[in-house]
This record gives sequence, C-alpha cells and structure tokens, in this order.
Amino acid sequence: MTTLVCIGLGYCARHYLREFGARFERIVGTTRSAEQAAMLGQERLAGRAPEMLLFGAALAPRELKRAISDADALLVSAAPAEGRDPVLAALGDEIALAPRLKCVVYLSTLGVYGDSGGAWIDETVRTLPAFARRGRPRIDAELEWQALGARRNLPVAILRLGGIYGPGRNAMVRLLRGNLHRIDKPGHVSNRVHVYDIAQAIDAAFARSAEGIFNVVDDEPTSPSEQVAFAAQLIGVDPPPVIPYEQARGLVSPMALSFYDGCIRARNDKLKAVLDVSLRYPTYRDGLHALHKAGDHLAITQPTEKTPNAAASTEQVSNDRRDFRSLAQT
Repeated sequence: MTTLVCIGLGYCARHYLREFGARFERIVGTTRSAEQAAMLGQERLAGRAPEMLLFGAALAPRELKRAISDADALLVSAAPAEGRDPVLAALGDEIALAPRLKCVVYLSTLGVYGDSGGAWIDETVRTLPAFARRGRPRIDAELEWQALGARRNLPVAILRLGGIYGPGRNAMVRLLRGNLHRIDKPGHVSNRVHVYDIAQAIDAAFARSAEGIFNVVDDEPTSPSEQVAFAAQLIGVDPPPVIPYEQARGLVSPMALSFYDGCIRARNDKLKAVLDVSLRYPTYRDGLHALHKAGDHLAITQPTEKTPNAAASTEQVSNDRRDFRSLAQT
C-alpha cells in the first residue's frame, strides 16, 4: 500500500489530492484544529476521505508518527513557527528513520529572495536572511530539510511558490466581496501561480523523486494593480480606485505593505526542464479567464454599501499572507 502523508492539508494540498491523489492508496492529512479535522475527514479527495490527525507546534500524536513510519511520500505545507520548522522540531527523528520514505516535497515561497530591483532571477540566486522578504526562518527551514535529505540520502524537492490563486481565492471573488484595495507602486511586479499548476509541480516532483529547488511561478510577472483591473473587466464591474503606495499606509496593515518591499521577476525554466511541467495557466489572464468561464465568481453575493473595505489588502497580499504564514495549513 502506497501512503502519502500531508502535513498541513490546506488549499494547495487539497487541490493536489483532487487532481492526482489517486496514485496513493492511503492518504493521511493533518490540521491544527479538531473542527477542521472533522470537516476535512468527510471531504472526498481522490475519491475517498483522508485520515485526519491533529498536528501543531506542541502536538505530534503517536498516530502521526506511525503514519510517517509507513509513508512512501511526504508533502509539507507547514510554515515556520516561532522561528523554527515545526515539522522537523517535532518529527525530525521519525522522518529520518522512516524506512519506506522515498521523497519529500516542501512548499516554500518566493519570499526567501531579496529585492532584485525587478531583474529576472532563478534558483541559483543566493538567499541571504538579512535581505529576504520573509526573513531567516523560511530560509533556515529550507536548509534544514535539505540537510535531512543529505544525511539520509532522501530526495527533498523545495517548491518556491509565487502568489497563489485559484477556485474561491482570486481577484474576482474579492472584488465581489468588496474587500480588495488596488495599490499602485510604480515598477512593482510579482509572479502568480494557479493552484492547478502547483498541483502539477507537486505530482511531477513525487513522480521523479526530484531533488533541489524549483520556482513554481507563471510566465509573466505583472503588477497587482493590472491583475485587479483585468478581473474587474471580466466580471463587468468598475475596478477599485488606484491608491498610490505612499498613501496606503493608513489603509492597510504593515504586513500587507511588506509585500511591496522589493521586486523580483522569477524564472520557471527549471520547473519546465527538470520536472517537465507544462503550465496550464502560463499567465494570470489565462487563469482568471478559466475561472470566469467556470463560473467561480457566481456564488459570491454582491456586497452592500456597508461592507467594510478599509482592512483589506490587495489580492496578492491576501493569498501570499495565507500561504506564506502557513501555506494554508488549516
């Protein structure tokens, strides 16, 4: 029996299971709350419900340790907590000794890169904690996973994800909910990636027992403001007014504005050449077109005039915050 353990059965992991989970006979997932575990334990993924267990910084149940001992593949979505990787802190010994484990896929972020001034970069660029937009903990976590792989001769694929969007989580949905600002910082661009293409990359890494670092991003870095305007055009609404970056400090949180610190354009050549991934949605326009055609926005109720908007951030910030903090672990 082939077993996959997903530590952090969040947005990306669930989409991976829906698309490619049938390759595994047993699927074990974790979440941080009993309520989420009960809900996800009833969700049909890959034609069946996953076995759900609780996992947190101070909680690593015996059942999870046994599942890791039985695992053939490990998908890790949990982000660093309190300056350390919670999975390695609680389960590092079990992972190092797991007799059947053939491959680990660790979901990371483009936030490990520093500001390139908008220049194109690839995986060979050195990450420096002092300049990384998401700081030292994520870089340390990547290094710790690579070190574990080297000690055990275990392939570890680190996928550095761009800003995640997909069904239920995209600019069209947030426009209709009325919680989307349109911040403009001249020259600022970012890479996006549709969750289906993340699922493709995960599957390719497992299928090839891939090792190394891969940027999982689209082909066309663009400004968040452009993406919002395009989404508004698709659903026939006026885009929010442009707010100059310098005037946004009173409208959005420091965390939200931090995503405008620095600017990179990430290449995905290695994703295509080594993992042989052909992006289904090479640009944000392709992805939003497909979501619009599928009617992803139709379930959203138009906001009333009283719907608060001031606390929201841009679509980039919403998705990146969700996935940089925990990569949708819950």
